[in-house]
Amino acid sequence: MTEPILDAAPALDFDLKSLPKVSLHDHLDGGLRPSTIIELANEVGHTLPTTDPVALGEWFRESADSGSLVRYLETFDHTVAVMQTKDGLFRVAKEFVEDLADDGVVYGEVRWAPEQHLQKGLTLDETVEAVQAGLEAGVDAVAESGRDIQVGQLITAMRHADRGQEIAELAVRHRDRGAVGFDIAGAEDGFLPSRFKDAFTYLAENNFPATVHAGEAAGLESIQSALVDGRALRLGHGVRIAEDIMVEFEDAEDASDDDDNVGLVTLGNLSSWVRDRGIALEICPSSNLQTGAIAGFGDDLDSHPLDMLYQLGFNVTINTDNRLMSGVTLTDEFELLVETFDYDLDDLLELTLNAAEAAFLPLEEKEALVEYINDAYANLA
Repeated sequence: MTEPILDAAPALDFDLKSLPKVSLHDHLDGGLRPSTIIELANEVGHTLPTTDPVALGEWFRESADSGSLVRYLETFDHTVAVMQTKDGLFRVAKEFVEDLADDGVVYGEVRWAPEQHLQKGLTLDETVEAVQAGLEAGVDAVAESGRDIQVGQLITAMRHADRGQEIAELAVRHRDRGAVGFDIAGAEDGFLPSRFKDAFTYLAENNFPATVHAGEAAGLESIQSALVDGRALRLGHGVRIAEDIMVEFEDAEDASDDDDNVGLVTLGNLSSWVRDRGIALEICPSSNLQTGAIAGFGDDLDSHPLDMLYQLGFNVTINTDNRLMSGVTLTDEFELLVETFDYDLDDLLELTLNAAEAAFLPLEEKEALVEYINDAYANLA
C-alpha cells in the first residue's frame, strides 16, 4: 500500500465531497435515481409502489432497512424491470456516472449482471454495449462540466444460475470495450464460487481479473472458495474474514484510564493470507449493517470490524454497494467513519489509496490515479 504523503492531518473543516474518491463496489441496479425509475416504469408499463420521487426513495430505503430479506430483494425487482431496453440501460448508466462524479468519484467500477436484462429481447452483448455507451456518455457529460472521471464495467454472473462460463466469455469478449473485471453476485450462502470453477479457470487462462462476493452472507468457507476456486484478487465485502481473527482481552494494571483492557490479537491462516498478500476488502459499511453481514459482531456501526481490520493492516477499501437502497453516497460513508471511528484526513487518504491500487487498471493508469489523489490531498494541507 502506498504511504500517505501527509505528516499530520488537518482538521476536517471542509466538505468531504470535494475529496477525490475511488469506488470499487457499486451495483448499477442499486444506484438509480427515483425520478428515473418512475419515468422508465411509465414507458415500459411497470407498476411501482408509488410514483412520487421522494416517497419512492423513502420506500427503497425503508424496504432495504426493514430486516426482511424478501422485502430487500423486492427493491431490485423494480430497478431491474426498468433496465430491459437499450434506452433504459443507456440512461441509467449515464446518470450513474454523473452521480458518481457529483460525489467526487474520479474512478469507478460499475458491477451489474447482463443476464438479468434480457426480458425484452436484448442479447447479452447488446446489454453490455448499451451500458458502455451510457457510461461513455456520462464521462463526456462530466468532462463538459470541467471535471474528469474514469469508469469500467465489472461483468457479473448470478451465482444461483448456471451461466458462469457464458458470462465469463462475455466479459473477456468486451475486455477492450469497457469490461475491466468479472464478479459473481446474488445468493452467497449455499452457492460457493466453486460452482463456477471452470469459468474462473477460463478467466485466469485469459488473464482477466476477478473480484468475488464473499464474506457477506456467508463466512470463511465462502472466502476460501473465492480465493482458491475464484482466484479472486479482491473480496466483495469480505467483512466476515474477521471471524478468523481471535481477540482475547485481559485486565491490565498498567492500562491507561481510558483503556481498561489490552487485547491479544491472533490471526488464523486464512485471515493471515488475505492480509499478508494485500487482498483488497470491498467493505460497504451501511449495507453491511442493513443486510446483517456484521450481525455476528454487533448491531450498530460501532461494532463493524472494519476498524479492527484497518488497524491490523488489512487492505480495506470503502464502498457504497447500493446507493439507492442504502440512501448513501461515498461521501456519507466517509462521514460515518469520521464520526464513528474518529478517522482523520490521513485515514481517508490511505483508504482511498488502497482502493486506487486495487483498481483493475493498467499499472501506468493506476500510478497516475494515485498521484492525482496524493496531489489533491496535499493541496488541502
